[in-house]
Amino acid sequence: MFHTLKPWLVAGPLILAGLLASPAVAIDDYGLPQLGTTTASVSGNEEYRLGRAWLRQFRARASTWQDPIAQDYVESLVDQLIPHSELYNTRTTVTLVDSRLLNAFAVPGGVIGVNSGLFAFAKDEASLASVLAHELGHLSQNHYARRMERAEETQIPAMAAMLAGMLIAAGGGGDAGIATAMGSQAAFIQDQLAYSRRFEQEADRIGLQTMAQAGYDPQAMIRMFRAMQRVAALQGGNPPEFLLTHPVTESRISDTEARARQIRVSQPRDTGPSFDMIRARALLDLNRSNPSQATTQLVQDDPDPMARRYLAALIDAERGQTQAALTALDALASELPDLPLIPASAAEVSLQAGRYDDTIERTRRLLRLMPDYTPAQRLLGEALLQRDPGQAFQVLRELTEQRPEDPQLFVLLAEAAGRSHHEAWGHLARAEYLQLTGRIDRAIRQLDVAEEAAKRTGDPTVTSRIEKRREDFLDYRETMEKF
Repeated sequence: MFHTLKPWLVAGPLILAGLLASPAVAIDDYGLPQLGTTTASVSGNEEYRLGRAWLRQFRARASTWQDPIAQDYVESLVDQLIPHSELYNTRTTVTLVDSRLLNAFAVPGGVIGVNSGLFAFAKDEASLASVLAHELGHLSQNHYARRMERAEETQIPAMAAMLAGMLIAAGGGGDAGIATAMGSQAAFIQDQLAYSRRFEQEADRIGLQTMAQAGYDPQAMIRMFRAMQRVAALQGGNPPEFLLTHPVTESRISDTEARARQIRVSQPRDTGPSFDMIRARALLDLNRSNPSQATTQLVQDDPDPMARRYLAALIDAERGQTQAALTALDALASELPDLPLIPASAAEVSLQAGRYDDTIERTRRLLRLMPDYTPAQRLLGEALLQRDPGQAFQVLRELTEQRPEDPQLFVLLAEAAGRSHHEAWGHLARAEYLQLTGRIDRAIRQLDVAEEAAKRTGDPTVTSRIEKRREDFLDYRETMEKF
């Protein structure tokens, strides 16, 4: 889905520990002792800078899952959990990873990553929420900063160096990356692992309360733990990626079960079919060469019937049966008028089939009802590229202002700028894409090209913007050099 843009990145396995960002206050601990202070030895601004620099390097090493509809869903779920997670004053950003491995991660500064493979594994929204709530627990309790303080006591690298080790692991370095992050002495590694398990308990505790307050059954966390154990057993004892950095023991599960029994959900959330539909998208993406396998995996977990119809429509579209797909999606949209992902999916199908006028009509109709729905805005921009590049430029420029951390939007903006004779803006957009994907030196050189184009056209607005972005890019490079 959204196959018109292919990621310009290099695939690599993901092995990341749950990490931490901003200060938080303690909650009822249900008997669990507090593990030192949650205040960080690194400022919130510095964590933010390091986290965003880390994300740029990560994008250079891993393939991202380009699905704005799924992106919007995950961001909305994170937004529902954050107010209950004790994560304060942290600007989060979500990145979706194109990997069938079961994993999710959190990095200082509010970076949250989710593998598409997690959707194949989680059977309901509460299960997915349990993983995200756990990661938010790591962030809210400053586990990475506290771990760094412990590391400094034993003379191993500080935050930037440890994050660099995580990058090696994320890029395919495996054990070498973990070794870089944790030090070489065996005794110290064992000590750090034990320390990490205590943090896992604390993240579980915060996660359970976060889930319950957001309306999700905390028992879903235990179900996820048990399911992960079954996966490890089926794989001959090789645990899924998530368990490599979040080890699950029987004592941890027992502790979590005891805590979950003490928690009541006062207002259970009615999740509807949204999760099953997003899961259908993930399964179809993971089974590109055999779409029927996506159906097999979805139906075995008794999904919402609407999600089965939704997946069937998407498969029709994949097979070139555009009108059948649109008819089915339009019928679903009339039955579920409050679910914007369905009409957005229909617009996506039209775009993929080259029906640009229909895509424009569908997205504009949806945006009249939900003017801030990002997937529809992006689809409108893509369709306008083929019909009115000047309008596309305006739509995409506004969208990149709203979402300055989305690399692929800048790819679209660069194309729109080129087609509508905004040369300097086109070079600036390409520079933004390069810096967001970790190629900061090339990005700075691209700014030089943008500046020359701006001088030729005499556009003071873009000239001022380029000057400001040059300062920012130099600052990014200084931070990225710490890796």
